[in-house]
Amino acid sequence: IYPVEYARTFYEGMLAEGQDKIVNLLRCAWAGSQRYGALVWSGDIHSTFESLRNQVCAGLNMAMAGIVWWTTDIGGFFGADIYDKEYKEVFVRWFEYGTFCPVMRLHGYRMPYQPQYGTTGGAECVSGAPNEIWSYGEEVYEICKNYIAIREELRPYIRVAMKQAHEKGTPIIRPLFYDFPEDIQCWEIEDAYMFGPEILVAPVTERGQRKKAVYLPAQKQWKNWWTGEIYEGGKRIYVDAPLDQIPLFRRVR
Repeated sequence: IYPVEYARTFYEGMLAEGQDKIVNLLRCAWAGSQRYGALVWSGDIHSTFESLRNQVCAGLNMAMAGIVWWTTDIGGFFGADIYDKEYKEVFVRWFEYGTFCPVMRLHGYRMPYQPQYGTTGGAECVSGAPNEIWSYGEEVYEICKNYIAIREELRPYIRVAMKQAHEKGTPIIRPLFYDFPEDIQCWEIEDAYMFGPEILVAPVTERGQRKKAVYLPAQKQWKNWWTGEIYEGGKRIYVDAPLDQIPLFRRVR
């Protein structure tokens, strides 16, 4: 009850002040929170591959519970050093996943922490390290820049998905069984999902992984986003997943 009433309190207060199209970024929600403009993020999570794997599952469960506006802190929130080569891999893979979430946002409390500048007020607190996409070196910057361009390219597609979410409650991200309930295999897949009705996303959530097994739903053809190769559905395939490529397929009409 508390998360729903929390969202309603602010929503109704803002409504009473004359605001409309209200969206509030919240770290807590429950079934029904979505009617009060709740955009939910998963809180201050760790900057690890394990945490990234959890986000994929959490986002899909949240979507199926009716919370269609979902986001995470890309790169996680705690425990990352921007100069750590191993963390840069986590950051890139998370950024790729974040591109195919309902809301794409970069946030985190990075190390090394900055010096304390004062002894009173906000100056008592130290700031985190820079967290812009260019803060992680040229390779990471170029990869992130490409995914921002992909997100921009998908803007009309995402607008349609958002409209369906608003009018019908259709999840923007959803497990494969949502679109392909007749395919029994789709009910067992936990590491891939649909982003809207046409795009299948299979995030890389393991360190050093450069190939991934991806199940393609039956009775459809699927086009590899990166190579243009066409696959028949109803089978699991192994695809290349270099650091700059998240396994991605578009349904062929």
